Amino acid sequence: MSDTTALPPLQGRVVLVTRPAHQSGRQATLIREAGGEPLLFPTLRIEALAGSTAASVALANLPECHYAIFISANAVEHGLASLASEWPPQVRVVAIGDGTAAALRAHGLVEVIVPSVATDSDGVLALPELDRLGGMRVLIFRGQGGRELLADTLRKRGAEVAYVECYRRVRPDQDPSALLQRWERGGIHAVTAMSGETLENLWTMIGARGQPLLLTTPLFVPHLAIAERAGRLGLTEVAVTAPGDEGIVRGLGAWFSLHVR
Repeated sequence: MSDTTALPPLQGRVVLVTRPAHQSGRQATLIREAGGEPLLFPTLRIEALAGSTAASVALANLPECHYAIFISANAVEHGLASLASEWPPQVRVVAIGDGTAAALRAHGLVEVIVPSVATDSDGVLALPELDRLGGMRVLIFRGQGGRELLADTLRKRGAEVAYVECYRRVRPDQDPSALLQRWERGGIHAVTAMSGETLENLWTMIGARGQPLLLTTPLFVPHLAIAERAGRLGLTEVAVTAPGDEGIVRGLGAWFSLHVR
């Protein structure tokens, strides 16, 4: 048997990356640095939303808010683009996770509150700053639709909560034929999905021809809730990694290091 101890952890592995095209660069770079080949097949597209009346009113009231919560990096990009003036310094900024916090800092908002535990609504709700909110105003920047847990819980804690819905998520109309041909030849060794929506869009886009391939390919996700959605689709080989692109790629490396090349 040849000595492979010096090989990068993903040497010879092809990883299907399903992130939106404008957000796939970091994960792709990390996969290459680990010796693997990223294959980009975006299963989600982000589109800016024209400002609604409710969003316009909420933005006008931003200076009177105590906290602004950003649900994703997309909420940062599209939400800040909708501002008519500089960020009011008295409004404290909360990010749902490190990636969102990095996007905020890139826009000059350096004082960001970030959960130290889960990178989801539960993590935000566990922040001590948001424990007692009687008489306070909170503005949530997010995409169209989504869970109401965060806003409902903050209201129960006494806050007045409004939304700025600044983008929408769309399933791309993309032909998967080339992807499926490669997959059928054994050319895909792993799949990553950063949200339940990207996973379910992939399932729909590859159809009856591709779904058996997905069922037999290891899937790497950064959150237990995504793994649970994968289980409902019938996927059984699912690894839950640490958050973010770095966590996903570390998980890929750890998994493949345990498998014979």
